[in-house]
Amino acid sequence: MCGIFGIFNYKDATNIAYLGLHALQHRGQESAGIASTDGDSVMRFHRQMGLVSDIFNEEVLKHLKGNSAIGHVRYSTAGSSNINNAQPLVVEYSKGHIAVAHNGNLTNAKIIKDELEKYGSIFQSSTDTEVIIHLVALSHENSTLDRLISALRRVEGSYSLLVLTDRELIAMRDPYGFRPLVLGMLKDSYVVSSETCAFDLIEAEYLREVEPGEIIHITQDGIKSYAPFKKVNRKHCIFEYIYFARPDSFMFGETVYTVRKALGRQLAQDTFVEADMVIPIPDSGISAAIGYSQEANIPFELGLIRNHYVGRTFIEPKESIRHFGVKLKLNAVHDVVKGKRIVVIDDSIVRATTGRKIIKMLRQYGAKEVHFRVSSPPTQYPCFYGIDTPSRGELIASSHTSEEINQYMGSDTLQYLSIEGMKKAVKNGDYTYCDACFTGAYPSKFPWNMQLEQMELFVKR
Repeated sequence: MCGIFGIFNYKDATNIAYLGLHALQHRGQESAGIASTDGDSVMRFHRQMGLVSDIFNEEVLKHLKGNSAIGHVRYSTAGSSNINNAQPLVVEYSKGHIAVAHNGNLTNAKIIKDELEKYGSIFQSSTDTEVIIHLVALSHENSTLDRLISALRRVEGSYSLLVLTDRELIAMRDPYGFRPLVLGMLKDSYVVSSETCAFDLIEAEYLREVEPGEIIHITQDGIKSYAPFKKVNRKHCIFEYIYFARPDSFMFGETVYTVRKALGRQLAQDTFVEADMVIPIPDSGISAAIGYSQEANIPFELGLIRNHYVGRTFIEPKESIRHFGVKLKLNAVHDVVKGKRIVVIDDSIVRATTGRKIIKMLRQYGAKEVHFRVSSPPTQYPCFYGIDTPSRGELIASSHTSEEINQYMGSDTLQYLSIEGMKKAVKNGDYTYCDACFTGAYPSKFPWNMQLEQMELFVKR
């Protein structure tokens, strides 16, 4: 769960990279970093734990001078949360400087790392991204491009990558296309980003997606595209639509907001219940709740207000006040919910603990009925491709029926969007999706022990 951004041959590259990362902050709040170069055999970089706006002030950006830059915002899925794992990773080896920013998760990274360490490789981080750098350094190919191709033929899993050297910017996406990556133009310069919302901020023109399995090589001579890997059926992450991406981004052929509304409309068609209002669990449930409200002809209300100064990186206070729990992040509007029959819309349920606390709060504030609706199917399987879901044993839907979850949460009724309903709401066109978190149908093979050895995941609820 990360965001990456790159720009090549632009006079104000680092400031543009800063803005791009700011637009992608929803994809990671643990750390951020920028690497830049003027093509003068010097690679400057700055990485730090925290938010983009707290890390990059005028003094830091002035130090990061360069006409090409890549940036990264991180939310860890492989590797612990510390400064050694912050990206971009920057190294100097026999062929010069190289900086790498990665969004995704390499499912065989532990196996390759163990093999490399037996031959003497020394790793400075626990992130899977460093495996790619070691493979590049060990390659016998001459160019950075060929070394990358050689390295990526050994890895499995998901990756959207940006690689910066003194003379080139290289963007690439795994053959399945799990994680998003888009190409744009800012005046005469090429830009690459995890999402189009970054292009909107910097007023860049969106050109197209980086295709699954494609490598884009950008130099002073222009841009070239390569497809060096065996083609497979694309499997874009459906959870990007459901929860992770920003609603204003254009992704996989559709605007995320439009898809989330469609999921909400389909949810209303499949799970309608008489009620006085529809309220979302903000922020990710808002779009689907609007769609549900419009389809069901039930008024939409903001019955829950989010404290935006509490994010995923929030550290809980000491034990004496920890019982306040979900109220640190959400609070109900008394006059709105009192005496009302409420449909509550959320994008997903993982452990159901937050949903249970919200329902308890709504009842304390006088809600007459609480009907919980989820704009995705039950999450029953962990994701190994870069989304933060826990082990299967921690996913409540993997071991409990909907009625059992309903009883645990304390709602009057609980219903999910079905697999069929989700597919109907998301237009396929030329796109197909990975829905392994719902079905267990993983597109690629991976060692099953990786769940214990590699995935140290943080969950949102």
